[in-house]
Amino acid sequence: MTDQSSKPNGNGAINGTAATNGNSAPVKSQLYNPNRQVYRPQSHYHRRGQRSHRNLCCCCCFWTILTVLAVALLAAIVGAALYVLYRPHRPEFSVTNLRIVKMNLTSSADSPSHLVTLFNLTLIAKNPNNHLIFFYDPFAVTVFSNSVPVGNGSVTAFTSDKNNQTSLRAVLSGSQDLDTDSLTNLRSGLKMKKGFPVEIQMDTKVKMKMDWLKSKKVGIRVTCDGIRGTVPAGKSPAVASVVDSECKVDLRIKIWKFSF
Repeated sequence: MTDQSSKPNGNGAINGTAATNGNSAPVKSQLYNPNRQVYRPQSHYHRRGQRSHRNLCCCCCFWTILTVLAVALLAAIVGAALYVLYRPHRPEFSVTNLRIVKMNLTSSADSPSHLVTLFNLTLIAKNPNNHLIFFYDPFAVTVFSNSVPVGNGSVTAFTSDKNNQTSLRAVLSGSQDLDTDSLTNLRSGLKMKKGFPVEIQMDTKVKMKMDWLKSKKVGIRVTCDGIRGTVPAGKSPAVASVVDSECKVDLRIKIWKFSF
């Protein structure tokens, strides 16, 4: 009797083992990465949404810039029209008299040099405008000689009306110890034959009114130079020379500084 378990079956397998001598192609193994992102094509609706958002931003920027330019152009036109119509001019200041009552400089080897001064100042503020009024706050006045501050004082607040001149008076005084550099500069000025140089500096704030227009207060600085003084002899005050004096008015702003 023949043993049927030793015969090959119809599928070519002996004892449940697959045949390997055939011409079938080898099976390639595929690696699977669970962290790999699956590609999903973006929909046309999402792309259109991004384009619409970009177009909206560009449109807003364009209209914002256009509005700013239009406002700036309108302000420039209004400013030019006001300038042509009213022809505003800056205020004018001039020193008419400066009397040096006291200019005492004492020095010794044991103590620092000491300076005592007293000045009487008279000046004129002029408003050359036909439609502009100036409202001045009190002035803080400082006297310099060869870049050394030698006295200070103040001028009261006042209003300068249209085409008007205002006479102002101030008493300026000082009492201070001088360091080496200040003493050197001051003595150098006192030795000048034409008299020691005097500079007057005044700081204040002013508000302007032009018909129905009013401005905010702005800072100004008035600087007067070209003054020559002499030390008084005895009790008689010395009169400084103000023939060559000239005053300049500057508009003072925290960020920019330009002439008014």
